[in-house]
This record gives sequence, structure tokens and C-alpha cells, in this order.
Amino acid sequence: MEVARDFSELDCLRRLRLGDERAFDALFRHYSALVYRFAYSYLKARPEAEEIVQECFLKIWEKRAQIHDDVPLKGYLFTVAHHAVLNQLRRRQHHLRFQAYTTAAAPQHAQVGNEAEFAELETLYRSALEQLPPKRREIFELSRQQGLSYPEIAAQLNLSVKTVEAQMSHALKFMREYFQAHGEGAAGLVLVLAVAGW
Repeated sequence: MEVARDFSELDCLRRLRLGDERAFDALFRHYSALVYRFAYSYLKARPEAEEIVQECFLKIWEKRAQIHDDVPLKGYLFTVAHHAVLNQLRRRQHHLRFQAYTTAAAPQHAQVGNEAEFAELETLYRSALEQLPPKRREIFELSRQQGLSYPEIAAQLNLSVKTVEAQMSHALKFMREYFQAHGEGAAGLVLVLAVAGW
């Protein structure tokens, strides 16, 4: 993709923070192909790679006021893209694990791995997540949905790594018990572990 020679990332970032859509378009033209190639190299699927590009630039727009001049945008973009790719790979694994469970656990004539049941279990998972204390839920989401490591979470939230580990342990224990209490012990546990990336 050809990019204008007079492209200035610093100028674009300053204009972007003011809500300049033309600056956003310039950044998109400059970096979108790079982000696409990065995502495609892992996902090997054009629609998913395109979704990663859209997700990354949407986040850039939403967080534009927080991006400072001393933050290399290319590095920021690829960090966002890396987490988005991890999330997409985790979602794939999530579906594969659930399908494997339903295939092994259900008789051939009564497969329970249909989309409706899967949606119900996922709704239950979201319900359990909402019942976590706010800080614990934030830690869980940063870890399991955004792909951050415990040290990264600790640094971002100004906590110790041990605190993050303890909060994650409590969160997973609560969610397993929540599924069991709602009669979804085995299937629910598979779903929780798949979403959690275990």
C-alpha cells in the first residue's frame, strides 16, 4: 500500500486527539495493511484478519485522547493487535473444546452441543462474570479476555503480582461454583476453562 511521503505520525496523533477524522484516515491508510498482515499470519483467515484491523483502529479512535506523543503508535497498534489475535484464537479453542465435550458426553441421537445450549451456557458465564467484585472482574477480563500477563496486569492496576494471582484464583473458583450451583457442572466447567484459556 502506497503511503504519502509527507506522512507525519506525530502530526496525525496531535490532530487525532482533537477528533480530526482525516488524521484518523491517514493513520488507517498508513498502518492498516501492516496490521492485516500481522493478524493474517496467525489466523490464516481473511475475514478474521479484517475484523482484527477494524477492532484495532476502533480502539485507537476510542482511546485517542490517551495516546501521547511519546507513545510509538506502531508499537501500540501491534500490542492491541496481538491481544486481539490471542482473543480470537482463544475463542476458536473455546468452540473446539465445547464441541469435543458435547461429542464425548452426549449420545449420538441426542447431541447437546447445539447453538441454543451453547448460547445459554455463555450467557450463564457472562452472568457469573458480572457478579464478581469490580476489581476482580477487571483483573479477570484483562487476563482472560485481553491476554495480559499477571505482571502486565499488576503494572497497569498498580497491584502486586501476588494480589493479581490471588484475585484470579478467587474468580475462577467462584465461577466454577456458580456453574455447579446452576446445574451446569461439567458442561459449565468446560466452558469456563475454555474461555479462561486453561
